[in-house]
Formats: sequence, C-alpha cells, structure tokens
Amino acid sequence: MTSRARLIGIDPGLRFTGWGVIDVDGNRLIHVADGVIATDSSEPVPARLCALYDALTALIQTHKPNEAAVEETYVNRNGSSTLKLGYARGVALLAPALEGLTVAEYGAMSVKRSVVGTGAATKEQVEMMVRRLLPTASISRNDASDALAVAICHAHHRASTLRVEAGSRSAVARGAGARR
Repeated sequence: MTSRARLIGIDPGLRFTGWGVIDVDGNRLIHVADGVIATDSSEPVPARLCALYDALTALIQTHKPNEAAVEETYVNRNGSSTLKLGYARGVALLAPALEGLTVAEYGAMSVKRSVVGTGAATKEQVEMMVRRLLPTASISRNDASDALAVAICHAHHRASTLRVEAGSRSAVARGAGARR
C-alpha cells in the first residue's frame, strides 16, 4: 500500500446512490468527481439493481480507483425499505469487487467521527466538513456528500494503516540490525 491512491466512496440506496472519487497523496485529499445514481422507482427492483450495477461499473472504469469504500446500512423500522437498501448495498459491494478493487466498509458513526470528529454529527455538519476538506467539490445532493465522506474516512484509515506498517517495518529493521 502506498500513500498515493484514488478512492471511490459509495453511499448505497435503491432510489439514490451517492458516489465520490478522491485522490490521496500523503495527507492531501483532492476532489476528482462526485454525483448520484438515480434509479427509476417505477421499474421493478431487479431492473433497478441492474441499472445501479451498470452505472457503478461504468464509474469505476472511467475514474479507475485503486480502492473502494461503502457505507454500511442501518436497520430501519420499515422492513421492506431495509431489505431494498440491503439489495443496493450488495450491488455497491459487488461492482467494485468484480472490478478487482479492495472494498472497505464503514458504519455511519465511524464516517461521521472520521470527517467531523463526532459520531453524532448531522448531515449538514458532514457536508460542511466535506466542502471544507474538498473545496472544489460540486455537491448536488446529500448522497454525494455522504459518499465523499465515506471516501475521506477510508483515506484516514489508510493513512493510519500506512503509519502502523511503516512503524512495524522500522521496528523489524532495528531488530535485524541489533542481531548482527
């Protein structure tokens, strides 16, 4: 894993799926693109899932991310809505995996904590911080903002992992030098 990467964040939904692509270069976050995939609610669910899959695959092939991150779903009071959200999430996990990407998953509270500093942040606070961290982002809907937040969360987790790996390599190197 290197400190440079292109990441796609996905906020899954059957009606609207947000997506956001960022470049990471060390500590720098650079906005690449974002948007929303909308499916036609008059279509049957299988057709909507196919449309979502095709759109996500096209985005991945266009923007060529190295890794993907998908927001985990929450359980809603309406069982039917929760199930449909689960279908969309399955497609959001499958599309990048079939394109050969590593796919990370983050809960909403982890994303909010990573971007805003508190897991209890509102959607408005998340969007404000996303706009602050990615000033060139042209966010059209909350779904796109949420997807960019997922990508930012993944970037922060990657940076932590890189620091741990670097520390481990350094400790191993020091240990090998001490044995000589």
